[in-house]
Amino acid sequence: MHSGTPDLLPILSRGKHRSPRKGACFMELVSYLAGERWSDHPKCTHPTLAHLCRAVNDHVGDAVRSRRLAPLTASVIGLTGDDPRVDAWIAQEAALTALAVASPDKQKMAALGLIASERFIGAYEGRPHTFSPHIEAALASAPRARDWALAFPSTVPGGSGGFGKRSAVTIVQVSVDAIAASTGPARDEVLVDLLERTIQRCTVWLGRPATQVTSAQWREVRALTVR
Repeated sequence: MHSGTPDLLPILSRGKHRSPRKGACFMELVSYLAGERWSDHPKCTHPTLAHLCRAVNDHVGDAVRSRRLAPLTASVIGLTGDDPRVDAWIAQEAALTALAVASPDKQKMAALGLIASERFIGAYEGRPHTFSPHIEAALASAPRARDWALAFPSTVPGGSGGFGKRSAVTIVQVSVDAIAASTGPARDEVLVDLLERTIQRCTVWLGRPATQVTSAQWREVRALTVR
């Protein structure tokens, strides 16, 4: 997925940072490697994918963040595009994972996000009243959450732009929070697997290959982030 794991990994930390000397989160490191202005919202990555990266970054432990997440940063450089379904597909990946592992109360919100995403995709593709088989199967595995979520109005919120800017990122955040709260010692593994899987699928959805990062770039950013 990425251009090889470097020998010396950059150090990642939670939250937003004013400069590399103060620390770096996942997306701030992406902005540096992409040659953009230092930011946790670089233009080179799809906004909903970037939100997932930030959410996972802030929930995993320190060692996992630098060992497992840092090598993935190169893989999201250039992963962006205009297909509005990508927002919903990313939200679905997060909601599907949460539905499988979350507590019963939090499963309800995951099911609601899953249904909202599927309704948006269905409306875009001209099948507003049908769900994909894998979505039907996931919802069937949590029937109480499914029935609770289906009681909500079926209107797709906000149109394509509104769904991406508001609904999709909310679904991602709620789902990641639910996973982190429900999976105990397995939390980090589940979250990293979710991020790896979503990045890989985004390369297909967006039709973009992984970006190559040189050893020299890794050494440079390692020197910047080690304090």
